[in-house]
Amino acid sequence: MAATEKPVLSKYRDRMDKAVAALKEEFGSLRTGRASAGLLDQVMVEAYGSTVPINQVGAVSVPEPRSLSVSVWDRGLVVSVEKAIRNAGLGLNPVVEGQNLRVPIPPLTEERRKDLAKLASKYAEQQRIAIRNVRRDANDDLKKAQKDSVITEDELKRMEGEVQGFTDGAIKRVDEALKTKEQEIMQV
Repeated sequence: MAATEKPVLSKYRDRMDKAVAALKEEFGSLRTGRASAGLLDQVMVEAYGSTVPINQVGAVSVPEPRSLSVSVWDRGLVVSVEKAIRNAGLGLNPVVEGQNLRVPIPPLTEERRKDLAKLASKYAEQQRIAIRNVRRDANDDLKKAQKDSVITEDELKRMEGEVQGFTDGAIKRVDEALKTKEQEIMQV
């Protein structure tokens, strides 16, 4: 059995930071009233016998605040890309123009805004759970290290306090990001 090493707390903080960064990336794919190239990041296209992200079959750009443009590189995939955007659950209807697709961004209804706010809350809760799981892993590792006499009981308590501080900070950043995104979504 390998000897237990003294736990390094920075790796747990890094994992919590990654959870916050993942949340911000997920929020980028949520539609607000403005067009964003990140809006289509989650769209998967059937191409060449497999499912690939839209950015691997074409270039997404924002020519105007209320529309997106997708330049498909392979003419044979235009129909697949159009179908993928329609079926992505984003409420978007692309218009085919040769090898390009123009995707007008319709204004959000009040009901759709509320649905998007709920979805944002769901994303935030998933990341809070991920952060708490990191805290649990850290505390388990610390208790094991203390049991194996690698750290003292005082060090255990101090380090658990630090881990709780990381957790509180990460969850606070998640809550702030959620509040900002909800305000952005509900803005008419």
